[in-house]
Amino acid sequence: MLRHFPDIDVEITHNKRDYLIVSYAFVAVTLCFLIDSVASIGLQYALGVAGWLSLFVMLWGECKYVRAQVIVAVTFATIGENFASIFMAGYTYRLENVPAFVPPGHGIVYLTAVILGRSGFFLKYARKLVVIVVLVGAIWSICALTGLIGRSDEIGTLLFCIYLLYLFKGRSPMVYLGAFFITTWVELIGTSLGTWNWAAIDPASTLTQGNPPSGVAAWYCLVDAVAMVCAAPVLHAVVKIMYLLGFKQQAEVVKHKI
Repeated sequence: MLRHFPDIDVEITHNKRDYLIVSYAFVAVTLCFLIDSVASIGLQYALGVAGWLSLFVMLWGECKYVRAQVIVAVTFATIGENFASIFMAGYTYRLENVPAFVPPGHGIVYLTAVILGRSGFFLKYARKLVVIVVLVGAIWSICALTGLIGRSDEIGTLLFCIYLLYLFKGRSPMVYLGAFFITTWVELIGTSLGTWNWAAIDPASTLTQGNPPSGVAAWYCLVDAVAMVCAAPVLHAVVKIMYLLGFKQQAEVVKHKI
């Protein structure tokens, strides 16, 4: 079940940049939601600008493949936001829109999950972190499903089961492991401050759902799966466009790094 996890005796390298970015992401998410709790639409646009600038800086030292994954993740997640929130009303933002900071926010959250998964700390304690995530997630799901905490959360239990499938059968378990921590933080802070609220009944399945659902990290596993599949085609498309525009030397550089 742990065949895609790092070996127990894997050599660990601690990268200070990784820890700095992760720390910044957790703090930035909190500050953004605190500001948004009283923000006008104009201030939301300002938060959006700050979000894009933060994402660009965070991507500065990343390879082209990770950048392509983030682009795909942002695109897919933004489309999903408009469908799930605006069209389906599965959850609703405070001003009943998709705030300007949400698209870059998805990029920051996804990149944070990737960085957490490759960090020295996660690589060293991967199996212990798996135990913690499974226990915490299971307890949360059971308590939410039975109504011991908050409202009934049937969809959360289903999502947590899907998350476990990704975690133990997926090819990016370390990213999924990281996703549990950052998405749980995002959801707990965001819903507690009223940045968004989940509908009591999921409109697609008619199952009850918590605020937030307990297995919400499963959605980012889907985002990662799409990002992994589409990243290489995106890079190949970029190479072709560069050739067409006459940037042959730059295209060759990108091509050899795919």
